[in-house]
Amino acid sequence: MAVIDSRKSRVQSNDRENRYLGGTIDTPISNLALGFMEVHGNPFSTSTQRVLACLYEKDVEFQFVNVDMAGEHKSENFLLLNPFGQVPAFEEGDLKLFESRAITQYISQEYNDKGTQLLLPGSNKTMAVLQLWKEEAHHFNPPSTKLVFELHYKPFFGMATDAAVVEESEAELAKVLDVYEARLAESKYLACDHFTLADLHHLPNIQYLMGSSAKKLFDSRPHVSAWVAVITARPAWSRVLDMQKQKL
Repeated sequence: MAVIDSRKSRVQSNDRENRYLGGTIDTPISNLALGFMEVHGNPFSTSTQRVLACLYEKDVEFQFVNVDMAGEHKSENFLLLNPFGQVPAFEEGDLKLFESRAITQYISQEYNDKGTQLLLPGSNKTMAVLQLWKEEAHHFNPPSTKLVFELHYKPFFGMATDAAVVEESEAELAKVLDVYEARLAESKYLACDHFTLADLHHLPNIQYLMGSSAKKLFDSRPHVSAWVAVITARPAWSRVLDMQKQKL
């Protein structure tokens, strides 16, 4: 798949803009329609991956603008989109968002009738259950993010892994996965018996950790292991991984 270089996309004439349908390039169009979605990010960024996975699940049109993480995310132009200088940034018409979970929530609600149902419509009780397991990811995220940095990014950049941080983070993550194991013994997915944002938000860190020594934490828990196998095999997630392959 072709990816629009964000540095070029800001100076190219409108007839050079390209439309994406679920991430595959379509024919060039003369103007980007009012309200058309743009995602500014990098396919190797876990936060960007959450948004891309959501868009693919919802099967909605969007334009992806690649951001060079060598410094472009700190540029004056990008800071107008995300004042914190982090990816992703999201635009649709006059709406600008820059937190991945806020973006996925917006997409899932705004395009509720398209693609995969990622929410739990209905009573306040069902919505509260989904919110609970979405919020629970904040227990999963800190130790898993530390492990992704130590076990994936540090070796990639030729840096030494901190064994003490790995040991501490694995112990913390193991406690979280024990809770997941009990939950997944009762439910196929975290919030209910179908795939929702609660599951989707876990995908980026899980993907990286399944290629590291931390894989044992998931494999040693049968219900967690089965859940990981199912969610990482989703076609929408495969399309996110395909974007990475095309950037290598």
